[in-house]
Amino acid sequence: MIRHGKVSRSSLEAAPAGFDVEKAERFMRRAIELGRKGAEAGDGGPFGAVIVKDDKIIAEGWNRVIAENDPTAHGEVVAIRAAGQKLRSFGLQGCTLYSSGEPCPMCLSASYWARLARVFYGFSIQEAAAAGFDDQLIYEELGKPRDERKLPLVQLLGPEALQELKRYAANPQRVSY
Repeated sequence: MIRHGKVSRSSLEAAPAGFDVEKAERFMRRAIELGRKGAEAGDGGPFGAVIVKDDKIIAEGWNRVIAENDPTAHGEVVAIRAAGQKLRSFGLQGCTLYSSGEPCPMCLSASYWARLARVFYGFSIQEAAAAGFDDQLIYEELGKPRDERKLPLVQLLGPEALQELKRYAANPQRVSY
């Protein structure tokens, strides 16, 4: 995390060799600006994101949950989707996400699925919770056994579904991701 023009120790460990704090702050300020603009437009909360590759912004996003009636349209997910389209790839290796806020569980998962190199964020999950964006239930639920969660997960037609999974896995021409 970047604070007062300095990079914390944990961020330095995640940063590449030759890390440029001024560039990183410029990218983060853009993410913050996108979050503000989206919130002011009524699109959703103040969550903006940019994806950077080779010191260039290749995609941007901001929270569009309200504008699109899409609970998955968080700023980070919108930016990841745009970056995948621009790069024509579902893998964003070598890319960095700058997000105005620490990614929620969904956005963090999407960052892993996208194979991002690193994530920098502005305000923390705790600060977001204090403003009404509380993900604590999700964190708690994910730590519970399936049968103790509030959202029932019920397996149905497992053998039939497994047959299709095995068929897919046996296809030597499938694309691994």
